[in-house]
Amino acid sequence: MQNIKRIDKLLRDELSATQTYQQALDKLQEDASLGEAEYLQPIYQDHKEAVCSLQEQIRQLGGTPSEDSGAWGMWAEIVQGGADLLGRATALKALQEGERSGIEDYEEALQDANLPSEVRSLIETKLLPAQQSHVRTLDRLLETEAA
Repeated sequence: MQNIKRIDKLLRDELSATQTYQQALDKLQEDASLGEAEYLQPIYQDHKEAVCSLQEQIRQLGGTPSEDSGAWGMWAEIVQGGADLLGRATALKALQEGERSGIEDYEEALQDANLPSEVRSLIETKLLPAQQSHVRTLDRLLETEAA
């Protein structure tokens, strides 16, 4: 049961990420700023795949996966909405903070000795490396923004 709760928290984080990236992509398309969208679209897809993977793990453990991101998702929407008003660099920094938070959550989950091996492997081989790659992508976009 504890494992299902931990995995479901990770799932809610990923659901929040998909909502936030969708909002950012919608905003970029409104602004006709498709250059950044081409970098953010693959990150959005990675988060959607993470949602599917985590939902499947929860089902295999006999649980029912969350369907929404809960309070964290609402907070992310507020932060991203505020960042949109304050400009592109602020929006990118908000996305980057979300990715770093996700890394911390995955690393924390890996500290749990009772984490099922399938979930541990998923985090170590797919989810955590993807988050780290997202941070590097956002770092590059922020460097370009600052230049």
